[in-house]
Amino acid sequence: MTYALREHEAAFFERELASFVPDRVFDAHCHLWPAEHDEAVWNCNAWGEAVGFTDYRARVDLLHPGRDVAAMFLPLPEPNAALHPAQNDWITEQTHADPTGRSRGSYFVRPGDDPALVREQVRMRRLHGLKCYHNQAATKPTWEADIEAFLPEDLVAVADELGLTITLHMVKRRAVADPANIATIRRYCETYPNMRLILAHSARGFCAAHNVEGLPHLRGLDNLWFDTSANCDPMAHIAIIKTCGHERLMYGSDFHISHMRVLPLTAADGFLWLYDHTPVWGEKQGRVEPVMVGLEHLRSIKWACWSLGLSDGQIEDIFWNNAARLFDVR
Repeated sequence: MTYALREHEAAFFERELASFVPDRVFDAHCHLWPAEHDEAVWNCNAWGEAVGFTDYRARVDLLHPGRDVAAMFLPLPEPNAALHPAQNDWITEQTHADPTGRSRGSYFVRPGDDPALVREQVRMRRLHGLKCYHNQAATKPTWEADIEAFLPEDLVAVADELGLTITLHMVKRRAVADPANIATIRRYCETYPNMRLILAHSARGFCAAHNVEGLPHLRGLDNLWFDTSANCDPMAHIAIIKTCGHERLMYGSDFHISHMRVLPLTAADGFLWLYDHTPVWGEKQGRVEPVMVGLEHLRSIKWACWSLGLSDGQIEDIFWNNAARLFDVR
């Protein structure tokens, strides 16, 4: 895999995005990693074994060149628990490497973690959020895990006490349309009002129909936000904006996934990911050259904003102001 920008991708940005992406970008969902990571899982060594703040800033500039960027850095959710301490140490170090002081970091948590230790670590490290992931659940397959199986309530209580965000990549086949997911999200948000829950990947609405169906059940939650990370379906973003308001939506690149050449598509009651090696790119009138998913993702946000007639100020909210308010970036 190569992450270098190709000529047709540079042309894509100039044609589709140069006049749309604002001057300031807060990336609410991106990953950094130390040398100690599982390359077999994450396939992220194309730029070297470790990627930190400086590397990220140079590489994310391929997606939106010349923009002023800050970020919420998330650890890679390693399936191997032995790698978690190195992940949390690296995120802490690299978050505080931002000379502007505007970037933020999250601490990776697992079911069974001691809440008192998590509280102590987050305070000591001066981090702003928690990150959980389904691959820590005992449920098999973990893709069908209840939220409680990888984000237990005692850790939500810590986030409430400290005023932290929690970035949640929910699972289950129907995502935010699943009744159990809806019930847990409502219960956590209502019981812990000082915790701020972020539903990643536009509520994991890779099948946008799930957002249209499920989001109305989450109206009125004042501590619920969404990041757009790697979701390329405009309707997934539209459903959030129409149901919960554009003030609740934040841009997220999902770096390093953002630099893969892949396209997620709504299909029936599910979704597909078409990779650059999937044999579909030359079916009809000549070969289509895929672009980085981060570029397709930006175009999907553009189409959502255009469809709803959002103003320049509202677009700037999605790309900077909403995250700046949530993460207390002054």
